[in-house]
Amino acid sequence: MAASKPVEAAVVAAAIPGSGSGVGGGSATAGPGTGGLPRWQLALAVGAPLLLGAGAMYLWSRQRRRRETGGRGDASGLKRNSERKTPEGRASPAPGSGHPEGPGTHLEMNSLDRAQAAKNKGNKYFKAGKYEQAIQCYTEAISLCPTEKNVDLSTFYQNRAAAFEQLQKWKEVAQDCTKAVELNPKYVKALFRRAKAHEKLDNKKECLEDVTAVCILEGFQNQQSMLLADKVLKLLGKEKAKEKYKNREPLMPSPQFIKSYFSSFTDDIISQPMLKGEKSDEDKDKEGEALEVKENSGYLKAKQYMEEENYDKIISECSKEVDAQGKYMAEALLLRATFYLLIGNANAAKPDLDKVISLKEANVKLRANALIKRGSMYMQQQQPLLSTQDFNMAADIDPQNADVYHHRGQYRQAYTGNNSSQIQAAMKGFEEVIKKFPRCAEGYALYAQALTDQQQFGKADEMYDKCINLEPDNATTYVHKGLLQLQWKQDLDRGLELISKAIEIDNKCDFAYETMGTIEVQRGNMEKAIDMFNKAINLAKSEMEMAHLYSLCDAAHAQTEVAKKYGLKPPTL
Repeated sequence: MAASKPVEAAVVAAAIPGSGSGVGGGSATAGPGTGGLPRWQLALAVGAPLLLGAGAMYLWSRQRRRRETGGRGDASGLKRNSERKTPEGRASPAPGSGHPEGPGTHLEMNSLDRAQAAKNKGNKYFKAGKYEQAIQCYTEAISLCPTEKNVDLSTFYQNRAAAFEQLQKWKEVAQDCTKAVELNPKYVKALFRRAKAHEKLDNKKECLEDVTAVCILEGFQNQQSMLLADKVLKLLGKEKAKEKYKNREPLMPSPQFIKSYFSSFTDDIISQPMLKGEKSDEDKDKEGEALEVKENSGYLKAKQYMEEENYDKIISECSKEVDAQGKYMAEALLLRATFYLLIGNANAAKPDLDKVISLKEANVKLRANALIKRGSMYMQQQQPLLSTQDFNMAADIDPQNADVYHHRGQYRQAYTGNNSSQIQAAMKGFEEVIKKFPRCAEGYALYAQALTDQQQFGKADEMYDKCINLEPDNATTYVHKGLLQLQWKQDLDRGLELISKAIEIDNKCDFAYETMGTIEVQRGNMEKAIDMFNKAINLAKSEMEMAHLYSLCDAAHAQTEVAKKYGLKPPTL
């Protein structure tokens, strides 16, 4: 089963903005991140969706909304566009904020009345667009208000922050909101206004913490605050991934991953065992064999290393063949490009793929394979038009190529639509695939995902079992089966057992670590979740995938900080 079953995987990845891929596009079954299961579906499997695929802190929101909307689970309960621009009379209630009777109460009320009058005057100026005058009135209210009246003082500071906001004085906004939050720690308006100020000041970490607190306090019901959180998470993820990916050492995937990747291709010449005439043989004519090896030593040596699972040496041996413009130059270019994709270096892979595709005299199956891999790479980079062109060209030049038929992704692409006839055609297409390729585990995995989407869980489970029977060492199949247990039977223990098995099989399976981290977020185990996300980050095979993982990790970090500061935690499984 593939780490990059190019098209089906690519179509899935393209449907979810920000979703990652395995190798040059990611597999619908084994690509990290999507791993064959769209991120929104991954979240659904543990009870709730990921908003735009970016923040693990939102994972529980659907579960809550489903209870509140009678099981609909839609976004109809979200408060849309509820702007917090206007000043207010009172802040959110805080414990001990009343006006008790006792000695000095009459004088206090007089002072408070004068402060309220100044605030009301400021509100009139605010509504008239006279923000400087409003600020003066709110400042007067602050100076008049008794210091023990926390809620009233917090309101005055928040109102003044609103006026500063209209003047785009972001530093002053943040300062006044901080005062308001110190006086009333769960003051939603002040927290959100400070989050927006931090965004303008490019204080992303502080912005994320504030908007995380707001989302939790609002029960994830306000679209405006959720979208801001999503935006900041994506920006943080992209920044961190860009820096880390630029400086990281290339990381070769596990042997299990590589073998699974190559096993998904039936017409891939470079993944076939060496022919007898290519191998060294002590019993053969030494002189003739030595001549053959000398002329083609680079590529043939690389093939030998493949059989020995000595993958780290393959790129350098292929380079020798290419530099010498040897007999197997086209094969060496394709093999080198494939391993560049495997280590996440798409920039280095593309020129090699381009060259193979342009070699009209090259074996047509080599060119078709290069087109499939480049098409997957384009899809992973969210260039669907270029991707479609490559897959169509592969089908045109080699229509009998089984990989073209299997990888085109027409079934998965049709399935992603909501049209019932398309869905029926897609399901029939999957059935045809597994009949035509009964030994291809990937076909069963894709069919299992489609069955899961249609809530045919029992049959989906059977398909995953067939995958495991065909490829018992493919870690990602265990992850998918684990997710199915969560969605189907809500069996958390069995789900975690299967995902742990995936890590036992392949300790470089980033999809397993990401999934485990996502579940730990829902269980409220933030430290363990962060550890899982960091492991996945170090194994990510693309910058885009790494950015997504950083977003998940930052969301978990933000929840940890909010819990420390305000004692706020979302519900857990």
